[in-house]
Amino acid sequence: MSAPAMSESERRSSLSFWLIATAVVLIVQIAAQYFMGRLWICSCGYIKLFEPGVNTPGNSQHLFDWYTPSHIIHGFLFYLLGWAVLRKASIGARLTLAAVIEAGWEILENSPIIINRYRSATMAVGYEGDSILNSAMDMVAMIAGFWFAARAPIWLTVVIAIGFELATGYIIRDNLTLNVLMLVWPVDAIKEWQAAL
Repeated sequence: MSAPAMSESERRSSLSFWLIATAVVLIVQIAAQYFMGRLWICSCGYIKLFEPGVNTPGNSQHLFDWYTPSHIIHGFLFYLLGWAVLRKASIGARLTLAAVIEAGWEILENSPIIINRYRSATMAVGYEGDSILNSAMDMVAMIAGFWFAARAPIWLTVVIAIGFELATGYIIRDNLTLNVLMLVWPVDAIKEWQAAL
């Protein structure tokens, strides 16, 4: 016997609960990075809407940068993961799962072991890690990608993801695919190609 369907008010209450849970995850991410000694904003002392430089001191320090599309794609992928492993769960529960994964990555990404790995294995030679502001905006980008994937046709989500990967690959010689590859299994030829930018 199946459970009775939730009423509209119950659905709203459930969604509110999971949105609050997602906000708590973001707060924990911010707090963890604060206690790790991360800077709130760029050491330059100001905030830019978009940082166009890749191997510059401002990269990963402001609101958005060329890696923002990668975090939107995280949202696409985490929506798919939630659909695959939590099929009977609400969209809010899936979002919270996505936020937990993203927060875990943001904390790990800004740990000395990953920062040093980026410096040694990828094109991010002078990478210092994210500012807390940039890391929080990475979470916002992931959430935006998640909600988009939840509402858009699958074909459109796939086309946008491929478009983001091709565009950033062409413009900055880096993208989510190359980033993961170079972290896990560095390829000297790719590193040399990226360094020629």
